[in-house]
Amino acid sequence: MELGVYTFGDVGPGISPQRRLTQLIEEIELADQVGLDVFGVGEHHRDDYVVSAPAVVLAAGAARTERIRLTSAVTVLSSDDPIRVFQQFATLDLLSGGRAEIMAGRGSFIESFPLFGYDLDDYEQLFADKLELLLTLRAEGQVRGRPVFPRPIQDPLPIWIAVGGTPQSVARAGYLGLPLALAIIGGEPERFAPMVELYREAARQGGHDADALPVSINSHTFVADTTQQAADTFYGPYAAVMTRIGRERGWSPMTRGQFDASLGLHDHLVVGDVEAVVEKILFQHSIFGHSRFLAQMSIGQMPHDKVLRSIELFGTEVAPRVHAALG
Repeated sequence: MELGVYTFGDVGPGISPQRRLTQLIEEIELADQVGLDVFGVGEHHRDDYVVSAPAVVLAAGAARTERIRLTSAVTVLSSDDPIRVFQQFATLDLLSGGRAEIMAGRGSFIESFPLFGYDLDDYEQLFADKLELLLTLRAEGQVRGRPVFPRPIQDPLPIWIAVGGTPQSVARAGYLGLPLALAIIGGEPERFAPMVELYREAARQGGHDADALPVSINSHTFVADTTQQAADTFYGPYAAVMTRIGRERGWSPMTRGQFDASLGLHDHLVVGDVEAVVEKILFQHSIFGHSRFLAQMSIGQMPHDKVLRSIELFGTEVAPRVHAALG
C-alpha cells in the first residue's frame, strides 16, 4: 500500500497566506524525507484556503523533493480548462522527473462555478464533457486537430477520479478504467464498501481488470505520541472547520462527544498513536483492499509543529508497520 498526505492549505487569523505556503512546502519536503509515497494539494477558491493553483504549489514542492509523487487533491475539472490542466501537470511531470498525477473531481464546494462563469445547472455535464476531453488529450496528444505541448515523461500521465460517495461518479471511474480516490469524511467505513464494489463491477463491465485498478481511501488523520494527545490536539481545529462548514450546509455544531465517538475502530477518524492508526488503516484495508491511503492532517488552525510531528510518525512508524503487515 502507498501512504501519503494531502492538504487544502487552510489559513485563518494569525497566519498569512505567504507563511502558510511556506509551511506547506515544508510539509511536502518532510513527507519526502520520511519516505511517504504521495503528497496531494487541493484546489479551492475561498478565503479559508490558500491553494487555488495546485500545480504551482506542487512545482515548488518538486524542487525540494526527490521521490515522492505529487498530485492534486483535487483539481476541480468542471470549472477548469482541460487543456490547461494537462499542460500544467505535464510541466509538473517534467520538473519532477515523472512524479506528477492529476486527481480530478467535481469538488466539494461550488465557489469556482460563478467565479469562472459556469452555470451550476450544468454541474454534472461539465465534468463528464471535460473529463472526456482530458482523456482524449492524454491518449492522442491533440485536440481539435491541434497538438498540445509539452508532453509529460509518464505515458500515460496518471489521472485519478476523486469522489465523495456519489454512485454515478464511482461507476464512471470504473467503467473508464481510471483509479478511484474515495474520501471518507464521515460515517462508518463499512458503509462505503458497496461503492468500491460498484466501482469494480463497473470496471469489469468496461472490459478492465478490476482487481488491478488502484483504489485510494482519503481520510482525516492525525498521529501523535499518545492517542489522548492526538485527540486533544486534533479536536479543536477539526471541530472548528466542521462547524464552520456545517453552518453553510445545515449541520449542527460538532461536540467533543461526537468527535470522541468517531475515533473507534469502526468509525471514520484515523486519529491516535502509531498503533491505533496502523490498526485502523489495516482494518479499512480488510474492507476495501485498497492500494493507497492518503491522510488529511493540517486541518484548520493546526499547529505547524504538531503537523510536522504527525507526518514524521506517519512516515517513520506507521508506514513501515502497514507495509510489513501487508507483506
